Amino acid sequence: DNAITLMLAVGGSTNAIVHLLAIAGRAGVPLTLDRFHELSARTPLMVNVRPAGEHLVEQVFHAGGIPAVMKSIETLLHTDALTVSGKTVADNLPSGISTAADVIATIDAPFQPPQGLAVVRGNLAPTGAVIKCSAATPALLVHQGPAVVFDDMRDMMARFDDPDLDVTADSVLVLRNAGPRGAPGMPEWGQLPIPSKLLRQGVTDMVRISDARMSGTAYGTCVLHVSPESAAGGPLGLVRDGDIIALNAHAGTLDLLVPDDELATRQAPPPRHRQRRGYAAMYVDRVLQADRGCDFDFLVGRSEQPENEPDAIFDGWVGGW
Repeated sequence: DNAITLMLAVGGSTNAIVHLLAIAGRAGVPLTLDRFHELSARTPLMVNVRPAGEHLVEQVFHAGGIPAVMKSIETLLHTDALTVSGKTVADNLPSGISTAADVIATIDAPFQPPQGLAVVRGNLAPTGAVIKCSAATPALLVHQGPAVVFDDMRDMMARFDDPDLDVTADSVLVLRNAGPRGAPGMPEWGQLPIPSKLLRQGVTDMVRISDARMSGTAYGTCVLHVSPESAAGGPLGLVRDGDIIALNAHAGTLDLLVPDDELATRQAPPPRHRQRRGYAAMYVDRVLQADRGCDFDFLVGRSEQPENEPDAIFDGWVGGW
């Protein structure tokens, strides 16, 4: 909870969600996207740093850094938790709050209200997707628009600058086959570029949806980590140009407004590239979806025979030497 709360307070990267889910999975600790959503509902944005604010991370450091941020959200933390220093969180906190109020806020006057991160679900993301509301355009957090679909990154790069592309500012850009299996590797392709014809009209943001990730320094109304991904049979693979997509980040919903009987008749286009041999094939076969941390399925859960863990084996070798 402390790690998630701090990540939310600084407007941290959505990549942290995947990392924390994977760490929890290996440690055998139950953690789901729901917990991120719950903690987001109570945690405001406490730092005025890009992309959700004005300053660079360097200014946060000079204002007291992470210890000062933790002091400002002390009431939201489990301060009795033991840390790697051997002391509790409370013992490690500074005695006073940061005096740089334009960089690190007080809990009574945050830079943005809670819910800087939202988990959305619906028939387009049955097991979840995420959106960084603190770095999005507020007016787009509730939006309906027609889909403009790109089957993969190559398709997008070939067409997004086409002057004949049927796209408006109200459109919803969709990129599929960019997830753990489809890309493969779930690259940071989630901040889809605004088509040039719209940039010339002054459009600076629009709703974008993908099964990819996005850099923590990026800005935009981007729904990420759609699970299950299209390459794993997720409904993102069934979206067609012109389908109406409804996003409501406040309500936590993401839906494709197409009747179920119509969706049942559709088939998703297969990924253009299939991994058939070697490590890549093993990766695609065994990687988990984003809502479970994108780790290998055979690494989830702690070993019942710790003596067989690599570090224990290595200790034995050292002893033998």
